Amino acid sequence: MKARTALTFLLMWTIACALHAASFQEDVDFLKEHVEVIVLKSSDGQAQIAVVPAYQGRIMTSTASGPDGPSFGWINRELVASGKFQRHFNAFGGEDRFWLGPEGGQYSIFFGDGEPFDLEHWQTPPVIDTLPYKVISQTDNEVLFEHRESITNRAGTTFDVHIHRVIRLNESDSSSTRKVSFESVNTITNMGENAWKEETGLLSVWILGMFTPSPEATIVIPLREGSDEELGPKVNDKYFGEVPAERLIQKDKVLFFSADGTYRSKIGISPQRATEWLGSYDGRLNALTLVQFTLPGNTRKYVNSMWELQDEPYAGDAINAYNDGEPGPGKKPLGPFYELESSSPAASLKPGESLTHLHRTEHIVGEKELLDPLAQQYLGATIDEISTALPQ
Repeated sequence: MKARTALTFLLMWTIACALHAASFQEDVDFLKEHVEVIVLKSSDGQAQIAVVPAYQGRIMTSTASGPDGPSFGWINRELVASGKFQRHFNAFGGEDRFWLGPEGGQYSIFFGDGEPFDLEHWQTPPVIDTLPYKVISQTDNEVLFEHRESITNRAGTTFDVHIHRVIRLNESDSSSTRKVSFESVNTITNMGENAWKEETGLLSVWILGMFTPSPEATIVIPLREGSDEELGPKVNDKYFGEVPAERLIQKDKVLFFSADGTYRSKIGISPQRATEWLGSYDGRLNALTLVQFTLPGNTRKYVNSMWELQDEPYAGDAINAYNDGEPGPGKKPLGPFYELESSSPAASLKPGESLTHLHRTEHIVGEKELLDPLAQQYLGATIDEISTALPQ
């Protein structure tokens, strides 16, 4: 009990320290001590993003108010500074990282044949964890990466995949708020001789953004209305065990999920229930985060990443959100951080065919009355509703 209490105290202390966020320039200077960093800037220099080729062309962090402004991304300084790779997963951080699914199931690319679905056997493939991506071209507001890799899934199917990733900083047209908008355009191509088929497993593009947790941060996901019989359940909260009711509030058109970084939990939203938006609000920064992504309406086939052998391997989620915390009593969390995630449909591709998935992130900082219309329009809730949705 004493060990758990000590770890919980350390976790809360870590989060408290994180609330005193570094400036964007401080984060860039730190990263440059260890890895190459590409900084993209708006014409006025207020909106900037930091991109690291060594971390799969990852957008590590951003700012809406110049180099001395707050840095929005979560960065694992201890891991970056170590210069070493962890065994299962390297949580370097970053607001937009490229991953591939599925994580679990009989067609998993994270678990080997016959291995149990637990943390000890979970292994992130190097192509989305430790391998650098090559810079093909670069301008003031855009950089293009490419990589080619062979990946074998749990069922023994090998995918020869070409990855094409464009990072773009968008110009802001807002004068009443501070804003940074950026996106990744991610394309995978079947470079092999055989078609990718459902019966032997499919891949999907999976983009994850990692952000600093806070007691005042709440994840918001708008939902399509309809009965469970018509559209299925509103949320899948069974990834790491059922989420306590006080941490996940479900309404007809929206749900609220804690982003405090103190309780490991994950939720998913099916393509039937998802809109093309999700986001969060952090009251300590007066910052509204909006994520928009590609959501085709012509398919419900998404890879299933549940850590189990599945009856429906293509009944997965289009949206995921994660709140970090202790993975077990007395065990250190990965961060802590929270994540906003989107996925593409399952990529059933013939040789030479491609699938593209866009994931756009915006941070808008301003007074509540300026953020309210945006929160209502894109997330279906007012700032007050978001701020008071979860018990304090």
